[in-house]
Amino acid sequence: MSESSSFSIHPSSFGIGIDLGGTRIKSARFDLATGQLLATAMTPTRDGERVDGVPAFALGVRELVQRHEAEMGAKASVVGVSAPGLADRDGSCIRFMPGKLDGLENLVWRDFLQCNAKCLNDAHAALMGEIWQGAAKDKRDVVMLTLGTGVGGAVVCDGRLIQGHIGRAGHLGHLSVAMDDPPSIIGMPGAIEYQIGNGYLAQRTNGRFQMTSDLLSAVGAGDAFAKQVWDRSIQSLATTIAGLINAFDPEVVVLGGGIANAWESIDAPLKSWLGKIEWRPGGHRVPVIHATLGEWAGCYGAVHFAK
Repeated sequence: MSESSSFSIHPSSFGIGIDLGGTRIKSARFDLATGQLLATAMTPTRDGERVDGVPAFALGVRELVQRHEAEMGAKASVVGVSAPGLADRDGSCIRFMPGKLDGLENLVWRDFLQCNAKCLNDAHAALMGEIWQGAAKDKRDVVMLTLGTGVGGAVVCDGRLIQGHIGRAGHLGHLSVAMDDPPSIIGMPGAIEYQIGNGYLAQRTNGRFQMTSDLLSAVGAGDAFAKQVWDRSIQSLATTIAGLINAFDPEVVVLGGGIANAWESIDAPLKSWLGKIEWRPGGHRVPVIHATLGEWAGCYGAVHFAK
């Protein structure tokens, strides 16, 4: 295991949050009464590897849980697992995740870990974490977009996470903003994911830029083409957010993910565009805020969902 940190607090009730990513498995334990982060640990995912027929990532999750419990000298009250894919409505497993993390589909975590465990989609978990202990703490109506390689999302209405009939709800990155643009990975033409996701940047800049950080450096240097690309990205993001506000009437919209870390390049132009297109009855403006939990949001949200 590659990393660990801990504190000398031993609550009577603690939970463990797991965030299963493509390269790393992050874990954290929390005081369930206060939400305080007590310790973290990570291990490589080892996607594609198996040990005696068992996916290596599943064994990695179990080892992390056992490690936290050994350090506490007690069993965790709950274990929450955040993972990509469509989660079953009862939180038992990920039902649909083709193409990666072989063995994840239909792996029932409470049976494998032999404990009180629940599973949640990773973008859903990020929002639940921000509501529990992050930027949207104690809010009951929240929309979140995670801007990274693609665009993820999640919605909480009246305090309830919207998961949908098969767990598909919240895939906001596949909302279309330009029908003539190329399709997203699920076949949606002109999705917001294409307009702002890192995974499509080379395609929409004819190979000139590979990462949004490079694009923004060029914008800062006065590159007219880079500025045109970034302006379109922000305009598309604003259009998506305005539409989501009309659909869900949230208290706040939260932006997370790696691209959102360039907040100084997003905040002002996004506010400018929203000032032109957001429906504001009685002058009511929905704040768009930056997520605060960073890479640990999934761990926070998974354990909060499970408890």
